[in-house]
Amino acid sequence: MNAESDRELTPDQWETLKALRRPARERRRLSSIIIGELVAFGLAVVDDGAAAITPDGRKVLIRGSSRLLDLAA
Repeated sequence: MNAESDRELTPDQWETLKALRRPARERRRLSSIIIGELVAFGLAVVDDGAAAITPDGRKVLIRGSSRLLDLAA
């Protein structure tokens, strides 16, 4: 992994990033603070008040998934 996509996200940031994969109508209320942090990392965007995952956010989520499985084991 390169340094840009090797993010040390908090559990709340990971959960929010995962939640952004779902359509907006299916999401529970997401923390605007955490969304702002993900936007600052370039992993999410806010367009017309709705947050969405970016292509970089998807890459980080996919690449980070194996690390999360290691932690759960």
